[in-house]
Amino acid sequence: MTPPRFRPKTSSPGSSGFRAIADEVGAKVMFDAAHQCGFIAGRAWKNPLAEGAHFMTMSTYKSLGGPAGGLIVTNDAESAEKLDAIAYPGMTANFDAGKTAALAISLADWISHGEAYAQEMIATAKAFAETLSEAGLPVFAGDSGFTASHQFAVEAARFGGGQTAARKLERGGFLACGIGLPVSAVAGDNNGLRIGTPELVRFGVDRNNVREIASLCARVLMSNAPETLAGETAALRARYQTLHYVNV
Repeated sequence: MTPPRFRPKTSSPGSSGFRAIADEVGAKVMFDAAHQCGFIAGRAWKNPLAEGAHFMTMSTYKSLGGPAGGLIVTNDAESAEKLDAIAYPGMTANFDAGKTAALAISLADWISHGEAYAQEMIATAKAFAETLSEAGLPVFAGDSGFTASHQFAVEAARFGGGQTAARKLERGGFLACGIGLPVSAVAGDNNGLRIGTPELVRFGVDRNNVREIASLCARVLMSNAPETLAGETAALRARYQTLHYVNV
């Protein structure tokens, strides 16, 4: 067998098939689950640790809905010992007890409600995207459709770019952001607009009532005076005040 040319300390792949390659050169497989963490915790997506990853990094907010921060998790004892040695006292001297307590409560909510929350985020994102598409907006689609997660994107060239579209939405009471897409570039701006559903679903929006919100979002994007619709957005938002998928 030809000796390997490279021996990386860590690899960050998108497929469990890389485990064999990593084992051959003595590397560890890391999976970045920054956005996917909620779907892994909610069993909507496969667990990378069970698919061959040695450890997994993730955000504790985004689709997980906890306080801002991150986690490195592993089911490999050797990796855990090395990570512990690096993290403390090598890189950190203390921790935020309040944030740790908030994360513990969030994770307890996930044990009870995570599967339902994850599935509803996906279904709500699909319904939102479908409604925008039906309104004539260029929703970006891949081989599996508009989305299989909590977020989707709109091709933003017709709005002057993704960040330009996001600022227009903000004038109408919606928060979104620009993002890069594998489509033609927009000079001086992102070519996509990203919309997500975690916060919506957490406050009671679902795959059925999101269509009203999406229709208003489409009107804001296509309006020449989006600020005139901000009152409608505020009134619609006022109907969703109760936090869902939590332990009472």
